[in-house]
Amino acid sequence: MTNRSTSSQKDGRDAANGHTFSQNGTHPDSSGKLQDEDDRKVGLGKKVTLLRGISIIIGTIIGAGIFISPKGILKNTGSVGMSLVVWIACGVLSLFGALSYAELGTCIKKSGGHYTYIMEAFGPRMAFIRLWVDLIAIRPAGMAVISLAFGQYILEPLFMPCGIPPVAVKLATALGITSVIYLNSMSVTWTARIQIVLTLSKLLAIAIIIVPGLYQLFKGETQNFENAFDLDKMQLSDMPLAFYSGMYAYAGWFYLNFVTEEIDNPERTVPLAICISMAIVTSCYVLTNVAYYTVMSAEELLASDAVAVTFAEKMMGNFSLAVPVFVALSCYGSMNGCLLALSRMFYVASREGQLPEVLSMIHIRRHTPLPAVLILYPMTMLQLFVGDIYSLLNFMSFLRWLFIGVVVLGLLYLRYTKPDLPRPFKVPIVIPGIFCLTCFFMVFLSLYSDPVNTGIGFAISLTGIPAYYIFIYFNNRPKWLQKALDSFNRTLQILLEVVPAEH
Repeated sequence: MTNRSTSSQKDGRDAANGHTFSQNGTHPDSSGKLQDEDDRKVGLGKKVTLLRGISIIIGTIIGAGIFISPKGILKNTGSVGMSLVVWIACGVLSLFGALSYAELGTCIKKSGGHYTYIMEAFGPRMAFIRLWVDLIAIRPAGMAVISLAFGQYILEPLFMPCGIPPVAVKLATALGITSVIYLNSMSVTWTARIQIVLTLSKLLAIAIIIVPGLYQLFKGETQNFENAFDLDKMQLSDMPLAFYSGMYAYAGWFYLNFVTEEIDNPERTVPLAICISMAIVTSCYVLTNVAYYTVMSAEELLASDAVAVTFAEKMMGNFSLAVPVFVALSCYGSMNGCLLALSRMFYVASREGQLPEVLSMIHIRRHTPLPAVLILYPMTMLQLFVGDIYSLLNFMSFLRWLFIGVVVLGLLYLRYTKPDLPRPFKVPIVIPGIFCLTCFFMVFLSLYSDPVNTGIGFAISLTGIPAYYIFIYFNNRPKWLQKALDSFNRTLQILLEVVPAEH
């Protein structure tokens, strides 16, 4: 997969930039003014502040689920009270995972998230398997699913009460994906700013649900909370599935670690952003469910296909037309945050020599990792129009928790193998221990409850082993092939106007 160019990086930069330099180390910018050479350094700057970090975490965790179908937990707990307990417990467990990643993010100051930490702890082969599965299946399918939710809900107000033609949904989805790719290609700063706006919009939508719901509660509408802990319908065998649904709803707390190198003062920002974000998300999830239960009984909630819409129809009348728009904006925020983070993983993997060199290059004017952003575009569109997305997600759902468990296990392993590694933020060992056991328990649950899909997903991941040896380990290519790859790499570099990052 690697095809390292033999030409000088400096010559490549000068040629791609097309600039001439004066004798005192300055050069003319686009307006003709002279700039210091340091000011024009091509690379990813420290543009992720605390507020932007919080918006990345909250914006990727809160997608469409809390608005559409928060019934997986209720279905498997059998009571209102136990469902709220599980929401809180999943928030605490997710915080444990996020704190473990905060330690990793402050002692390993590289972008790339899961990939980088597995590389540091267990070496390149295990890291490549994770990268391979992400690249060929998980990330394109995941992006396509959240984008389809965006396409569905952005068109809902236009077609209500009629159904939306599937072709229209896919076209709206394709436009949504294209706009997110364009935004991330043009400017890191504007991507981060828009992420803040989208995060605020989804928090506003949640507030529109919470405030009327709590008002009803304070008025004495508590009939749906009577016998809240009626355990007659609860079966212990279903509780793990309830936790599985809850942990899935909180997934996304790890995305800030994908952009570590772009975080301003990561030793302070990473732990603070994670703690603030998890407190906000957990509070929002629990209070939103409380609000739902003040208006709907458990039976009504289980029967609803879109809980937030049902809630709005009961409480707000015609204002319920605005709910699909808020859901669409929420999905768009998840798309934007995911792409911002995932492009950095491909960027770092290229820098480590496990993907083509062009993916670790930066646009000469925009200072965005343009090739790494674009790599997901064709695969996501392919999944959208011809792939069986939901089957892929079923195959891969257990792999998410397997590899997150491996990452946190790596934290424990690094504590043993590299005790002198500087750790500005260090969590008590019981926190990663509990979270690691939780992850592996959910993997075991997948094997027990759905052995066929889990087995297929495991088989797909094992294809990463021969791929590693073919593309990475045995890298003695014929000269004609290497020459063709170098030529292709240079052509892409010129077409995309990208150069290697200056450090």
